[in-house]
Formats: sequence, C-alpha cells, structure tokens
Amino acid sequence: MDVESDVERGPRYTVDELAARAGVTVRTVRFYGTRGLLPPPVIGARRVGHYGPEHLSRLALIEELQRQGMTLAAIERYLEQLPPDLSARDLAVHRALVASWAPESAESITRRELERRAGRALTGRDVDRLAAMGVLERTDDADTYRLDGSLLRLGVEMLDVPIEHETILASRTVLLEHARAAAQELARLFQEEVWNPYRESGEDPDHLRAMRSLSAHMQPMVIQALVTAFQRSLSEELRTAFRSP
Repeated sequence: MDVESDVERGPRYTVDELAARAGVTVRTVRFYGTRGLLPPPVIGARRVGHYGPEHLSRLALIEELQRQGMTLAAIERYLEQLPPDLSARDLAVHRALVASWAPESAESITRRELERRAGRALTGRDVDRLAAMGVLERTDDADTYRLDGSLLRLGVEMLDVPIEHETILASRTVLLEHARAAAQELARLFQEEVWNPYRESGEDPDHLRAMRSLSAHMQPMVIQALVTAFQRSLSEELRTAFRSP
C-alpha cells in the first residue's frame, strides 16, 4: 500500500489527532504500529508523523474485531490476510460486514441483577461454571460482570448437570478450536467468492448492496448448518462410543 499517497489524498492527522478521533490513547496507536497492525505514518516536516483516513478506518476495524472477542494475536493473523492496498473505504465496508456477523454485545451486570435474571441465588462455584461456559466474564469490580444474555438461560440449566469444572473448560477449548477452524475456512470462501468479485467490479454500488444482503442472509444459514452438523456428528459419536460390545 502506498501510504504516502493515501495520506496526501485525504485528511492528515498527527498521532494525537488520530488517537482522539479513534477514541484510543496515543500509546495504543504506537503499540499497534509496533505490532504491524497499523501502517507507519508519513514523516513530514520537523520529523512529525502524519496519518490518513486508512489509519482511522483500520483502527475502527481493529475495535470491531476486539468487540467480537478476538485476541490481539488473532487480529494480527486476520489483518495479515487482507489485501495490502485496501483503501479507507474498503476498510469501512469490511468493518460493516464484520459487524453484521457480530453477536449481541455483552452487557455489564451486577451480581444482584444477575441472580434476578437467573431466577436463583448463585454460589461462587456457580459463577465459576458460568464463566467457564463463556456466559459471563469477571471485571475489576468484584460485584460486576460482563454477561452474554443469549447464553444465560442455557448456562443456568447446565449448573445442575453433574459435570466437573475442568471438563467444562476442556470441552469449551475443543469447541472453540474447531469453531475457529470452520470460521477461518468460511472467511476464506467469503473473501474469494464475495469480497474479491466486489473489488474487481470497481466497487459498484449494486454489487455492494448485494454483498451486504448476502452477508446478512448467510449468518443464520451458517449458524443453523453448524448446529445441525454438530448435533448429528455428536449423536453418531456417542452411539459409537457407548455401543454395547
């Protein structure tokens, strides 16, 4: 990507201005730069670095990926797979598509409200099990949690199932690893069959609308297909494992 030409075509920001517009700290901008998540700035007069719209759009994409729970290492791998010449507009479109697949945002909730919505008192062990299942996360405030409300009902039902805490953690690890592999393959397919044709179309508005519509319709279909395939595969594995000799 020709960073200098991109910056010259649009607004120019100092690192302080870029951080303020993106809602992050200057330290974060510099850290992302050292990790290769952001292209380097153009060094102008008096050795002052200038950033452009593509830096701002890339910061917004990183924020969206973090909101979906991706680790910094996963974000690095994700960004490495993107074409190197993406414009600010390309990045904005990419972020919109990523956001359309994002689950409901986690919400902050107190212990009292958590128990009210769970419909029961929760012991420390209950909270540990809910955290292991990914239903909630602890915060710096001992009385506040980050809750995925869509999983709460199932998580509460699972509290009475006699499964050890370590088994839940091991099961979650297995599921996440295989889910990530499936997601990576689907992302590759989407890039080759949807994203690349969009870019080759000269960013045609009609193609853009069709791509967004396809993305929105694919989400429920992919989720249902994964759930159905998992249910069938698990049933077959359990029948094989517990088949009488």
